[in-house]
Amino acid sequence: MKPIRLIRSIMVVGGWTLLSRGAGFARDIMMAAFLGAGPVAEAFLIAFSLPNMFRRFFAEGAFNMAFVPMFAKKLEGGEDPKGFARDAFSGLAGILIVFSLLGTLAMPWLVWAMASGFAGDERFDLAVLYGRIGFSYILFISLVALLSGVLNAFGRFTEASFVPVLMNLMFIASMLLANHFGWDMGLTLAWTVPVTGVAQFAFTWWAASRVGFALVPSWPKMTPELKHLFIVAAPAVLAGGVIQINLLVGRQVASFTEGAVAWLSYADRLYQLPLGVVGIAIGTVLLPDLSRRLRAGDAQGGRDSFNRGTEFALALTFPAAVALVVIAMPLCAVLFQRGAFGPDDTANTAMALAAYGLGLPAFVFQKVLQPLYYAREDTRRPFRYAVICMVINAAIAIGLMPVIGFVAAALATTLSAWVMVWQLWRGSRGMGPEAQFDDRFRTRSWRIVLAAFAMGVVLFGAMTMLGPMLGTDGLRYLGLALLISAGIVSYFAIGAMIGAFRLSDFKAGLTRKPN
Repeated sequence: MKPIRLIRSIMVVGGWTLLSRGAGFARDIMMAAFLGAGPVAEAFLIAFSLPNMFRRFFAEGAFNMAFVPMFAKKLEGGEDPKGFARDAFSGLAGILIVFSLLGTLAMPWLVWAMASGFAGDERFDLAVLYGRIGFSYILFISLVALLSGVLNAFGRFTEASFVPVLMNLMFIASMLLANHFGWDMGLTLAWTVPVTGVAQFAFTWWAASRVGFALVPSWPKMTPELKHLFIVAAPAVLAGGVIQINLLVGRQVASFTEGAVAWLSYADRLYQLPLGVVGIAIGTVLLPDLSRRLRAGDAQGGRDSFNRGTEFALALTFPAAVALVVIAMPLCAVLFQRGAFGPDDTANTAMALAAYGLGLPAFVFQKVLQPLYYAREDTRRPFRYAVICMVINAAIAIGLMPVIGFVAAALATTLSAWVMVWQLWRGSRGMGPEAQFDDRFRTRSWRIVLAAFAMGVVLFGAMTMLGPMLGTDGLRYLGLALLISAGIVSYFAIGAMIGAFRLSDFKAGLTRKPN
């Protein structure tokens, strides 16, 4: 097996994720213009969040955390990886078919659990209708996640990373068609959900077949390997459930303020850009890489991968967090304020974005630290840590809601994320050398933080100078581009000057050994 080239692979996944997030921005900008933060927008966002929530529960955030390390080790050792993948594919498909049917029938209860504040108005009925149309998406996208895990273990990150791009492009096309032909926009978006699921599954299945893994579902059977997979996956599934409870608490808090579900969703889209490009990309690459290195007994290689991944995450995430806090208002105004999305919507979305921005490094560091556990098939400790964070999240969100309103949901998410990072870091101290920071990381980390804060000062000054341009319709895009450029140039210039990094570190082809 060819080794995974860590930085190049992260850049590949990050690049495709950036393209996907860009298309996602276009999708959300169009949705904000067509629907604003009104009842149809809120109903669709809740309905679409249901299959996505359970997708993370069953596949990306849980099942795959157990499947990918086991599959990667079987692939490295030549221990019938195809048979194992086929059994896992069939078992997951069987569970999801039953769950999809039950979820569709129970949609009113699911919507109430997600947003009880909708009860008694049109948002509730619309969310039930849209949810029933799109809930089958969970079946297709969860199988896509498993097939993507197969591709990632082979070091084939491009195909799996293209899947979200495909989804966003299909949403954009559907809204353009609905606007042109006068179709009902809410129903068009709802029907687009299962259609994109089928398209994503077909593409990923074709990509997996090209590497010799054309998985065809059969009647599920409980093999010893599959039984071990479920035993390892069970705590991760429970941890995924805890994370979704956190989201439920946030949405419940938001549902009692009209428009808040949409404000949080639009803010979430903005902070998900750096989270996806950096955090998810690193986690996607690091998990199979660490798993294969552990199977091969390569402790030094595992330590290098962990340190370079953490360093890369810090170098890109901390300045992004500072930027989301400092320029939250112009970001939301330029990107979303048009049509049905007014100034009050912009101000509220910006408040949520700043709260999420404070937690962005924590969200990313979780993606770096979790593979240390999952690569060792240790899913129990992350579950225990997640339970603690669930209690903290609920206490903060519910406790602060009467004081600061819907922003309590975003702030609770941020604070509980930092608690999770602290627990993951503390728990990893007893692991081997793969989990230890090296001299290069310790030397560079504080310089990266310093460069990011210096960039924040530059951004604040540039925002003040460009204020008139940012408030002018014909010039606001240029103003935002200049503002972001000032931040990027200042960060990399200051960072390179004080030794936080070398600019060559960010080249996709970087494969040399650390200093």
